Amino acid sequence: MLAFSKPIPNLTELNFTTHSSGIMEDDGFSITDTPIESVSLSEHEKQLASLQTYLGSVPYDTESVDEMHQKLEEIVGKIFIAAKAQNWLVLSTWDGMLQCWLLMRYPMSKSTRAKLVRLYYELALVPGLEPRVVRSWTDMLSRLLASKPGSKRKLEAADLQLPWRSLWRALQKEIWPKKRIQDSSRNVVNIFLYVAEQCKRHFPAHEIPAMLETFLPLLTKDTVLTIIPVMTSFLPPTHTHLYIPALFKIWEAFNSSLMDDRILDLAGLLSEEHVSGTNGDAGEEGGAQWKDVGVWTQAEWQVLIGKGLGSMNVPVGATQGASTTAGHADTLSDKDSLRIKKSVNRFSAFAKVLVYSMAVDGDIRSAENPKGYVAGSKALDSLDRIITSTESFFHPSNFGQWTSTLTAFLNRLAAEFIKRLKEEQQESCKIPVTRRLTPAIRRGFVEILRTPALLAMFSKDPMSASYAQSSLRVMAMLEPGMVMPELLERAYGGLEIVNETHRTTAVLNMLAGVALPLVSESTWPGGQRHLIPLLELCIPGIDLKLKNDPSKTMCATVFIVSVVQHIKIGDLTQFASGVSYSSSDTDIIMDDDRDFSQGADTDIPALSKEEERSLVRDTTASFAATDEVELDWVTSLVRRILALYENLPEEGGRRNTTGGKQEENVLKSIKAMMDVVCLHLSDELFELVLNLLHNYATTNAKSNAVTAFGQLIACMARVKPDKTMAKFLPYCISQIEEEIKHGASSVRTTSSHAAIPSDTTLHWNLSILRGCLGFGGTVLLKYKQQILSLLVLLVEKTKSERGYTSTGRLITRTLHTLAEAYPTNSRFVNSDDWDDPAFNKDHNIYWGRLYNPEDVVIEWHVPSDDEVTFVLEILDKVFLPALDKVESLLETISKWDNVDRNDFCRAIWGGLSTFFKEQPKEVVNPCLNETELAEMIVAPLDVKAGFTLKDTNDPRYQKAASYRMRYGDVCQRAASALRQKSGGEDHIDAVIGLTRAIDTFMLGYGLSRSDFDSLQKNYDQARDANRFWIKQRENSRLVFLKRAQVYHSGRVYMHSLYRRRSALDDKLLSELVELSLSPYTRVRRQAQGVLHSVCGYYIRSTRYSLPSLFDALGKGSDPDRMKGALYVLWNKGIGGHNFTSGVHCFLTFSQAAYALGDPGFHHRYLLSLLNCQHEEKPSVQKLVNNLAGDCLGHLTEEAVHTDAYLLATPGVESALQDLLTEFSPNFVDRRLLKEAVEKTSVRISRRDEVYDNTWRYVQMAARFLLCLLRRDAVTPPEVAKFFMEQTLSPQPTIRYTAQKAIIKVLTFIKFRTYSASREALWLDEWRNPGLYVDKIRTGFLTWTPTIKAYRAVQEASGIVIEPASQPCLNVIRDIITTADYYPKLLLLWSQESGKSGGTVELRKENIVFIKSLVKVFEQDGLESLLDNIDIPLCDSEKFKQRAGAEILSGVLRGSKHWPKPLLDHLWAWTAPRLSKIFAQIKPDTLLFWETFFHYQMRDLDPRRNKVMIDWVLALPLEFSGDSAFASRSPSKPFVHDVELTGYIGIFFNTKADKYAQILFDNANTDYAELSKQNYPSGEISVFLLPESANPRPEILRMSELNDSSDLQMYSSAVLYVLSAVSPPPEYVPVILSNFASAIQSSQSWRIRLHALPALVVFFYRNLLSISEEGAVQVMDVLLECLGDENVEVREMASKALSGVVRCSQRQSILPLKNRFVALTRKITLPPRRDPSYVESLRSLHSAILGLCALIESLPYSVEPWIPSLTEVLAPHATDPPPISTTIRKCASEFKKTHQDTWHKDQYMFNEDQLQSLSTMLVGTSYYA
Repeated sequence: MLAFSKPIPNLTELNFTTHSSGIMEDDGFSITDTPIESVSLSEHEKQLASLQTYLGSVPYDTESVDEMHQKLEEIVGKIFIAAKAQNWLVLSTWDGMLQCWLLMRYPMSKSTRAKLVRLYYELALVPGLEPRVVRSWTDMLSRLLASKPGSKRKLEAADLQLPWRSLWRALQKEIWPKKRIQDSSRNVVNIFLYVAEQCKRHFPAHEIPAMLETFLPLLTKDTVLTIIPVMTSFLPPTHTHLYIPALFKIWEAFNSSLMDDRILDLAGLLSEEHVSGTNGDAGEEGGAQWKDVGVWTQAEWQVLIGKGLGSMNVPVGATQGASTTAGHADTLSDKDSLRIKKSVNRFSAFAKVLVYSMAVDGDIRSAENPKGYVAGSKALDSLDRIITSTESFFHPSNFGQWTSTLTAFLNRLAAEFIKRLKEEQQESCKIPVTRRLTPAIRRGFVEILRTPALLAMFSKDPMSASYAQSSLRVMAMLEPGMVMPELLERAYGGLEIVNETHRTTAVLNMLAGVALPLVSESTWPGGQRHLIPLLELCIPGIDLKLKNDPSKTMCATVFIVSVVQHIKIGDLTQFASGVSYSSSDTDIIMDDDRDFSQGADTDIPALSKEEERSLVRDTTASFAATDEVELDWVTSLVRRILALYENLPEEGGRRNTTGGKQEENVLKSIKAMMDVVCLHLSDELFELVLNLLHNYATTNAKSNAVTAFGQLIACMARVKPDKTMAKFLPYCISQIEEEIKHGASSVRTTSSHAAIPSDTTLHWNLSILRGCLGFGGTVLLKYKQQILSLLVLLVEKTKSERGYTSTGRLITRTLHTLAEAYPTNSRFVNSDDWDDPAFNKDHNIYWGRLYNPEDVVIEWHVPSDDEVTFVLEILDKVFLPALDKVESLLETISKWDNVDRNDFCRAIWGGLSTFFKEQPKEVVNPCLNETELAEMIVAPLDVKAGFTLKDTNDPRYQKAASYRMRYGDVCQRAASALRQKSGGEDHIDAVIGLTRAIDTFMLGYGLSRSDFDSLQKNYDQARDANRFWIKQRENSRLVFLKRAQVYHSGRVYMHSLYRRRSALDDKLLSELVELSLSPYTRVRRQAQGVLHSVCGYYIRSTRYSLPSLFDALGKGSDPDRMKGALYVLWNKGIGGHNFTSGVHCFLTFSQAAYALGDPGFHHRYLLSLLNCQHEEKPSVQKLVNNLAGDCLGHLTEEAVHTDAYLLATPGVESALQDLLTEFSPNFVDRRLLKEAVEKTSVRISRRDEVYDNTWRYVQMAARFLLCLLRRDAVTPPEVAKFFMEQTLSPQPTIRYTAQKAIIKVLTFIKFRTYSASREALWLDEWRNPGLYVDKIRTGFLTWTPTIKAYRAVQEASGIVIEPASQPCLNVIRDIITTADYYPKLLLLWSQESGKSGGTVELRKENIVFIKSLVKVFEQDGLESLLDNIDIPLCDSEKFKQRAGAEILSGVLRGSKHWPKPLLDHLWAWTAPRLSKIFAQIKPDTLLFWETFFHYQMRDLDPRRNKVMIDWVLALPLEFSGDSAFASRSPSKPFVHDVELTGYIGIFFNTKADKYAQILFDNANTDYAELSKQNYPSGEISVFLLPESANPRPEILRMSELNDSSDLQMYSSAVLYVLSAVSPPPEYVPVILSNFASAIQSSQSWRIRLHALPALVVFFYRNLLSISEEGAVQVMDVLLECLGDENVEVREMASKALSGVVRCSQRQSILPLKNRFVALTRKITLPPRRDPSYVESLRSLHSAILGLCALIESLPYSVEPWIPSLTEVLAPHATDPPPISTTIRKCASEFKKTHQDTWHKDQYMFNEDQLQSLSTMLVGTSYYA
């Protein structure tokens, strides 16, 4: 056993002269590990010190910084060569190696990092590459920048400058793709925007004006959701005064949830970035000036708060859902904009805005100055108003979709606040002291958030409850005295009533979160004395019946783990304290300015430190049994666990599990709990538990708890293996020998089965023994001969499947214990402290101790020579005889019987993962082709990893290596023999066992990815449990122990990756492939799983196995073999690591991607799929179709272009040149570089060969060919001919594919013709012969310098096609000019749809097909085409009409660049037919003719369509014909539904006034349909104009029109939109005043009823923008409406008043209360016949409603003034309705909202008031 805590060396000895920016943060190790918090150390010195905490934590010597720098140089050198040779896929494999290097956490100089970032930035922008490759480089770019929120940046803006225009150039193609070839699944736009976000800090700040000049002109109402994400992604976070004002004005003008996300996210970033103002990193010039609130002006702040408040999704007014329309507005926007997606945590951003704007920037609110701000902070005051306005929605009874939103907001607020607070405590903090958080701000913050968090912790939604508990956890650290007493009060209540499961689990989870304040007296002095009572209360939470409530049990174990990991479980009362107290210790200790009091609102007394410690010492007596305490906590816990084990279901199933998944999870949680509990037991209590378990083990043998009890013993062995082994091992060995002697496990079986009852004792003791032998290492040497003899006996005698697998696990466990390196002591303090007598006397003062990483002493088990000798003896006496047995069986395989097969199965067991280090293998078949170089194949990162045997000259090494090779050879021979033996299904178990053996041999070395991920996840969870902010250095000792284990495991994992294949490996791989094609499903699935894993770790294993798989698809193959091959090929995981295997693979290539990316297999892969058509079995054909569909995603032109790249890459070349200066002169192997560059031309030629193929099976071949079409290669004429012929196919799917292909072919010809360079070809940049202005994508805010226009073509054709494409065009021309082509095509398109019902619509693909043909071929075949559609255009059959419309639409649209004579001829033919078409339009053809006109006019200069537009404008507009149909015919199709204004946009402006006036003049037409069409574009739409932001009486009156449901709907919608949209701040008082005036002046009660909810929504949404005068005005309106004559209006006003008071007018409660009470007492109801009765009833009801509104305004608390109101209301509970109903309803609601806290709230009422409350509920008193 060794302890390692290496001292930090002299930093000057580490000979690394360049400065480093730090160690990577986003690989899972995100604790900032600078051992010395000092600004005096340089950045480089800090990083070296941080590195040393990792290197010093492992039990072996590691590489020096220089050695790792050399490895980095080798990796970057290979990346350099691959980039120079444009071998992008090989470059991606070296990305994985670079990531492996980063995982080792060695420092990288800033200059190197900056130049690598520049390289990957340029790589990501290389045009024409496969998106997945680009994404991999984007990921690496992000990792190198390591710009994780909250962590220290690796590079500042001064360290790296990047050009933004090249990224913008690449992005434009993705933002506005060419629609004819657009791929809807393409996601590159989001990749590029992600690159921009990662790099925007490094875009030059002086370029911000140029960015704005570029982006703002492109912003229109249609593109706003595209350009805003672009702006927020590109604009650097400095010099904000240049763009924030403009951005906020744009934000105010649009109602969009997506825009809210983006700009709030940006605002959060800027608030945090510039919290130091001009003192920050951006400096005087780039930093933001402090303004009214933080870095925001008052106007900007109001916008931010308004948008944030609107994001809370709370229902306000009469709405049932969220009071916002932003999400709905986004769904109506441009669909292309919705492709841009980003996961934005809006509430995290909003929390940052609030927290990082907090400072003392105003007057402090007090009794003397009620108009001040909370703690003098405007931002904190805004938060107070936000929480106040939403407080009622936190209560569990008010659960809804808003709950998770609000609690997530709480969580983020708390997290951001403590992060800022801790940052300000660092020496390096640049925030001026006057701008920092003050104790008053901290207390005010906690006071604001405490109540809603306490309400929400019992939420019905587990996620919402966890958010609330997380926020309470932080608040308990900020102000423990304000929070902990409240939590403890709820904790005792929740744990004492364990039958209320929901409250119990919530309390347990909450307690687990606040474990540190509970156990650490330095965090909160009053917590420790509550610890033992709480632990005692949670024991009943461990449910004895797992199925009853497993969640409660798991929550109880989590709480126990959370607290016990920080304490020692021992009785302190038996020792005298060694701590002396000074006089000051008799007072309450205030270590800092936090509130440590016990809480004024609780019964918990405040005690001195001496009294607290004395009480804590007394409570520890409950840990152990004494005369006073008969049953101690430890004994109770252990017995509870044993009782639970006795109630477990029987073990069973294929894996011998206990019950289902729930039961297994509970058992895992109990094991984790007992691990921690046993670890922290005092010596006396450990002996107590050990004896208790020994007594139980020797008197019981429970078949249902075999595994669980073994795990419990393992928990004990982990702590003291010597004592545990001495107690159990002799007994277990004797019991096992006795059971074996009497025939246990003597029944031979080879498959899983239920345990035989007579074998229970054997398995019980085997399980205990496994637990004992799992830890200790050297302790096992004492029992060497006993263990060895037992293993030999078990191998010989255990013959049942469960028996020999248990034996195998025992052997594996023993070998692991002896031969592996692992940490041993996981206690909460170092061993020296634990063993210190002074610690044992006063260990309570150490509870909750946290360590810095350099202070932790980690003890490791490292195999000794004796242990290695023991391992070799086990191999000699156990493994070797078993292997000999198998070899002897191989010679008699034809005579095997069941006994032999069983012997074979049980001989297969696991290997040793780090016993010896593999040496470089001799690769017999490297699987290289003529385009590859062996030196460029990625190799493992060879780092020291603590392998036991490393010296190849060591006889022990040679012995172990020879055994392993023999093991692999036997596996290969056995696999070969079993394949040749036709033993039928009797061999299945043997073959499956053999497959597992191969798995062990090939993958049982180093560490698997899944195991590494599991360790990483476990570490992350432990780290985050005690971490409150991302840069927190202190943590529990256990966390740093886990960190060391993960770091060691990461080094071991490096040796598992990129493994070479020896000859034996190839043979085993071949056997796995054959087993994957087995006719038996069980065998196939098992082997395929192993094969997929093997391919992930061995280089070129996929390429090696592909030929065998293709052969299995040939003719004559058995269908089962075909299915096996197809399943392997279809697997999306296989082959991934062959490209990019690393710690976290960048790309997960499927087998299809690998094969199609390999020139050697591309052709064969596709042909093999096509040749599968010979097998007609449906299951095979289904697989073929699925696989073919999977291929299409990899048959893209970019995939082909990636492997054979032809373009120049100046940006990459420049970045590579910069890299040359970072390393030694010879870091690039010039010979290798020359050879790699020479291979480029070979790759290109091979790709061109692959491109030219012929095909047999039409449908699949057509899909393949479509994907293979390339923009940079001319389409072969025979391919074009094939597609043209298939456009006449009777099969619609084939025809559709062929049409898409011809469109693509002709589009690519256009691209090549007009592209000035190859780069422009891939970036979609070209110039058409172009002065028609078709699309105006600018001018909404500003104009671009130029607008794209097209020059009109005159006499001759303007299209000059590239010569290389002429053969292809000639083939197409020959086909379309044949006499029968268009008639056949028209006949096919005229067929009826196979779908029944529905509308008949134009098919876009048909239109685009014709458009593409006529655009290129112009008059060729035109006459034939027009002649053939002449009759169908006016045919009575709608499907023929549609076919004619599709062709005519395509011809008109494709004629854009025709010569003028030809164009005139076309319009001359079309013009007279427009009237004929119009005359025969019917309801069932109306839709597609509307589409026809829409498509022709959209995005085209109207002068192109002058004939059509003139014809439309010449149509008469009649609104008063003899019949509705007569008036409908001329007007609806071409004025309303066609909406000419929308189609031609601003070109219609010159005529708009005329038609707008016509519509207004006829808005009152007699025909409802026309009236409905006119109203939305006239009266109602006017309302949305800013100057008319006034709820005019006309709109309000429409809401009560019973004879027009449409007008009611529209008017209500306008009111809702007007109230739910946040207007610019200057309009808020105007709209509010108009609302109030409209309500007050209205004579209709219905209008008031409809307007009041809208007023409340508007008030809420603009809460912080409404002045005091506005609030008073609203209150006056509500008070006036309380006295309305209509009872519905009065009740609505009461609801509104309650909401308004709750949100912002709490200071008005007492004046209002006095007013309503006085009115109530003043009015006495006269008899009903009295003339004043009605007026008196109305006035009294008004006062009662007012009082009820005040009570309901604070639904979850009992204010001091509330109890007295019960005595006012109770006498009226029997008054006539509606008074009595109002009171009963109010009382009922009060009861519902206070039932959870009534045990406490009832003490606010005296006996009379309680009686009055009862009277209010039932209407009369029982005692009356």
